[in-house]
Amino acid sequence: MRSSLAFVLAIVLSLSTACASPSPTTTPKPAAPPPSPTIAVAATLTAAPPTATQSAAPIPTARPATAPTAAPTATAQPAATATSAPSAATAQFPMTVTDDAGRKVEIARAPLRIVSLAPSNTELLFAVGAVDKVVGVDEFSNFPAEARAKPQLGSYIKPDLERIVAAGPDLVLVTNVHVKTLVPELESRKIPALVVDGTNVEEVFERILLVGRVTGDPAKAATVVASMKARMATVASRVSGQPKTRVFFELSPDLYTAGPKTFVDDLIQRAGGQNIAADAKTQWPQLNQESVIQKDPEVIILSYGAGGPSPDQVKARPGWQNLAAIKGSRVTTVNPDLTNRPGPRVIDGLEAIAAALHPDRFR
Repeated sequence: MRSSLAFVLAIVLSLSTACASPSPTTTPKPAAPPPSPTIAVAATLTAAPPTATQSAAPIPTARPATAPTAAPTATAQPAATATSAPSAATAQFPMTVTDDAGRKVEIARAPLRIVSLAPSNTELLFAVGAVDKVVGVDEFSNFPAEARAKPQLGSYIKPDLERIVAAGPDLVLVTNVHVKTLVPELESRKIPALVVDGTNVEEVFERILLVGRVTGDPAKAATVVASMKARMATVASRVSGQPKTRVFFELSPDLYTAGPKTFVDDLIQRAGGQNIAADAKTQWPQLNQESVIQKDPEVIILSYGAGGPSPDQVKARPGWQNLAAIKGSRVTTVNPDLTNRPGPRVIDGLEAIAAALHPDRFR
C-alpha cells in the first residue's frame, strides 16, 4: 500500500535528526542524508517542543547495549527491564521498568487505557491480548485489522498531544523518536510513557515479554514468544549449511538501504543472506548505481510497498542488466510492514526473506 512507502520514507528521513547524547542504553544512530523533516508534536498544549534528536526505530536498528536493570520497587519486586525476560507469573503492580531510552518508568497499576504511537508497538499490544485496552494509535497502525478502528491520534512523526491527553491514557507506548519531544510533555502531565524500541530479533522477543508484563498478561506474551522462537529455529535449520546469498535490500527508489547493526541486517543474516551494505559506514546508507553494480547482488528485495518501482522496472534500470540478480530474474518484493516493524510479525518477514534467498529450501 502507498501508506507503507510513506511510512518507510518518513522513518528513513527522520534518521537525519539522530545523534544527540546517547542514553546509557542506546547507541546513537547515524543520520541519513538530508533533506529531513523536523519531528515535532502537533497541537501541543504548550510551546512547541524542540526538534527531536533521537532516531526512529521501526526501520529497526541495532542498539546492542543491554539496558541497565532498574532498582527494586517499593514492594521489593525486581524491576523489569527492556532487555530482561520477565517471569510468566501474574504481573504485580506497582512495578518499575527501565525502557529503551534508559528511563525508569513507574507503572502504579495495571493499565486500562493505552495509547500506542508506533505500528510496531500497536502490533505488540494486540499480540499480548491488550486489544480492549488500546484507546488510540498513530495513523500508520494498520495491523491487525482491528487497529484501524482505533482512534488515530496523529502520525508517528507528528503525534497530536492534545488528542492524546484527551484520550485519558494511563500508559503511552512510544519509540526513541519521541524521547526529546513528546515524552517530556507527557511526563509534565503525569502520564507514564514507555519507550519500546527493539532493534533486532532477540530484542523483539524481550519487548514482547516486557509489554505483556506491563499490560498484565505475561503468560500470553510468553506463549507468543515461544511460537516465534520455534519458527525462527525452523528457518535456521533450513538455511544451515547453505551458501550466503548476496542481497540488496532496497528501502526506497533512490537506493536507500539497511546497513550494519540494523534490524533488517539482522534479518538478512538469520535468513542466510549477505547484505551488500553490511560494510557501510552508516546504518541507513544511500547507495549509488555504481556501488550496487560493484557488489553484484544475487537477489534484490524491494521493501517499500506500492508507489515504488516494480521488479520489472528495476530489471530495466540502465547498467544493471549484468547483475546476477537481474540475469537470474531474482528481483522480488517483501511487505515492508513485516521487515520494518520490530513487532510480532518479524518472523513472517524472516521467513519471506529466507524464501527469497533460498527458494529451494522453502517450497
